[in-house]
Amino acid sequence: MKQTTLAAALLFALSLAPAAPGLAARAAAAPAAHAEDARFRAIWQAEWRWRVQQGLAWDEDSPRAARGELGRVDARTQAVRLAYWEDVLRRLDAIKPAALSAAAQVDYAVYRAQVAAFVQAQRFREYEQPVNADSAFWSDIMYIARRPLKTEEAYRTYLKQLADLPRYFDEETANMRAGLARGFTPPKVTLAGRDAPLLNVANARTPQETVYYAPFKTMPATIPAAVQEDLRAQGARLIADKVQPAYAAALRFVQSEYFPNARTTLAAESLPDGKAYYQSKIVEYTTLDLTARRIHETGLAEMAKIRAEMQQTMAQAGFKGDLPAFLAFLRADPQFYAKTPDELLMRAAWIAKKFDAKADQYFGYLPRRRFAIVPVPADQAPYYTSARGGPGIYLVNTYNLPARALYSLPALTLHESAPGHAFQMPVALEQRGVPPFRRAYISAYGEGWALYCERLGSEMGIYETPYETFGMLSYQAWRAARLVVDTGIHAMGWTRAQAQAYMHDNTALSDHEIETEVDRYISWPGQALSYYLGQMAIMDARARAEQALGPKFDIRAFHDTVLKLGSVPLPVLRARIDAFIADGGKSPYPAQ
Repeated sequence: MKQTTLAAALLFALSLAPAAPGLAARAAAAPAAHAEDARFRAIWQAEWRWRVQQGLAWDEDSPRAARGELGRVDARTQAVRLAYWEDVLRRLDAIKPAALSAAAQVDYAVYRAQVAAFVQAQRFREYEQPVNADSAFWSDIMYIARRPLKTEEAYRTYLKQLADLPRYFDEETANMRAGLARGFTPPKVTLAGRDAPLLNVANARTPQETVYYAPFKTMPATIPAAVQEDLRAQGARLIADKVQPAYAAALRFVQSEYFPNARTTLAAESLPDGKAYYQSKIVEYTTLDLTARRIHETGLAEMAKIRAEMQQTMAQAGFKGDLPAFLAFLRADPQFYAKTPDELLMRAAWIAKKFDAKADQYFGYLPRRRFAIVPVPADQAPYYTSARGGPGIYLVNTYNLPARALYSLPALTLHESAPGHAFQMPVALEQRGVPPFRRAYISAYGEGWALYCERLGSEMGIYETPYETFGMLSYQAWRAARLVVDTGIHAMGWTRAQAQAYMHDNTALSDHEIETEVDRYISWPGQALSYYLGQMAIMDARARAEQALGPKFDIRAFHDTVLKLGSVPLPVLRARIDAFIADGGKSPYPAQ
């Protein structure tokens, strides 16, 4: 779409050979770039301050954070946000990108795509569907109870948030009613059991049994004992009087009204203005202007390549049967599954440490932030993905151990922990002098990088058996299959059973994982497309750099260049690697 092709045009200058312009040309260009940079900076700085005030971004000095208020999500507020971002977009389009400095051109490309995605989401009123098969507002808000609280002030802010929770739930429920009235809901089939977190809080016998009491169980010794007791008493009272009733009201609503009347169709294109809506999600999650048909065909072609690799790996394992027989063997043989949750967690930790031994061979810059390996909370685990990683954490799903194959765990760990999400995100966050909007997560980049890390595991020697290599290939097939399944469901009339069968026949995923994953794709259109297309972009960038630089190619410098960018649209990444090549493949960090 428009912003993607624009980004490529804006960044064309970065791909040029580094011939220095003449002094006169530089002197003439400098004032214009300075003026246009200042104009752009004024736009994004004002919008960012407004975004923080709206509770849509975090800032330690935010008045909303100090007051302890949860975000406002009512329809009137949403309309104001749409009008504001549309105005920002108009002012951005009045900027002359060619007149910006090289660094500001990158910032502009990232920022304009970000604001354009906000506008599209508001125009399609996505806020009227704050629930899908993967998450819901009533579980997402639990993050306030899972953050470490270190001071008395932080605890008092938390108490204010607990008191504000009924208002927030009322606004989200009103949004869901509006979406229900116009047929803008997740498909009914994907909602079964998603009320479990509501049940757990609403039906808890005491406030102390809810997740919201967790911060009061262990409190910092710096808070006087008497103050601790007072804070605990206030917390228990607010949970009983405010939080649990809010959860109970939401539970009645979803069970009696929302879930029974959710739409029965699956395709995003069946939603109001569905074709345009699905195309907007393709652009948002891939950052590319591609049609559903082209993505579908790409997925089929990539699946054929991966199946050929699978056949070779089966031969290395000494298996004599065909692919369906091998998949059945992998799904059924007890040797491939942990016996206890602790065993799964310890195996994940062992794999993560194997990467640590290889890290300095593949990366020049190593993030300071470490990560913990913890199980997915029990109330979310039955419908949660196999794992998820980010700054400081690698969540491993220990629910239903016969669905958690050990041969896939190395690829999963590389993806979610290091050098994947729990490595890439801290690297981006540790960069200095980056505008705050550059901290946002762009799925095509972030998921593409994490999937690339799974392939990188072969070079690093992480996969020690043909089964583990096959696990990596199965995960590659899983993400390539997403290109086929997501577009099949949302643009080509595929059924849920058809999507499940395709995943079953082409990956080694367990049936449980296939069911939860397909339901996630059904209720979250477009997101599944980001992984494989992002990986393809990174692998293409590396291949071009290796060919152009020859013996001067340094894998550490390439990886550092990719990661130092942070999350960017894929055309921005391509242009940056063009500049990396033109600059002789130098590391983006000063020599130590």
